[in-house]
Amino acid sequence: MCRLFGLRATHPTRVDCGLLEAQNALIRQSVEDARGLVNEDSWGIGYVRDGRLHCEREVGPASDSEEYRRDASRVEATTFLAHVRRATVGGAVRENAHPFRHGRSLLAHNGHIGAFDRARDDLLAAMRPEDREAIRGTTDSEHFFQLLLSRRAREPGTPPEEILRDAIRDVAAMVRAVDPEVEVALNVLWTVGEELVGSRLGRSLWYVEREAPHRCSVCGTIHPDPDTLGGEDYRAAVVASERITDEDWSRVPEGSVFRLDGDFKLQFDALGLDEAA
Repeated sequence: MCRLFGLRATHPTRVDCGLLEAQNALIRQSVEDARGLVNEDSWGIGYVRDGRLHCEREVGPASDSEEYRRDASRVEATTFLAHVRRATVGGAVRENAHPFRHGRSLLAHNGHIGAFDRARDDLLAAMRPEDREAIRGTTDSEHFFQLLLSRRAREPGTPPEEILRDAIRDVAAMVRAVDPEVEVALNVLWTVGEELVGSRLGRSLWYVEREAPHRCSVCGTIHPDPDTLGGEDYRAAVVASERITDEDWSRVPEGSVFRLDGDFKLQFDALGLDEAA
């Protein structure tokens, strides 16, 4: 049980208000989210700037972390993920903190894979040996990430949202085989290079699309500064477990995967789990 935040933009964009100062900033959700739960076991920030991927993770609450505040206040990025964790599967250690990183890819997850202890062997069997060996923590989330990386290596050229969709369908089938009554909840944000795709299954997920630089109602400034755009059009999409600002957010459809099209509009496709049953 965790909270997610993701952004994809045409130009480097500050995220400090969404992480620190907004009406429902992620740091507030680490103290108490809309469900009344505390997400204090770890935090992580991952982002792409000028083609380079950066990732910081730390055990403990974001609300108590000077490093979280420092990183959140200075980051400008075109692709960005942040996560605050309430540990369910796997203890509160750094190896279990999100986002997980491999090469130029990041993954953050909210939810859980039911009966993970019994389905784990099937998950591992579906991976390449090198991806099994790359697992450092004990979470269902990291296992799912390595499954995605295995599929991407075996299916070069397949769009990542299709890899994500098929992996969720297969994991749901693995879980049903050991216990048809347990829940599979996979709200996922996955970056492949600068591309961002994701899914909603079993948990809340919201989005807002921006067609121009956004004047923040919290700090009063415009993100990003129009003078930095060189006359180019700006587009962005933000996805989060809860509405962060007082903008007009929309719900990501339940049981869907999504990607951003060329205009930075989210496009949704049904997971089709009923058909896969």
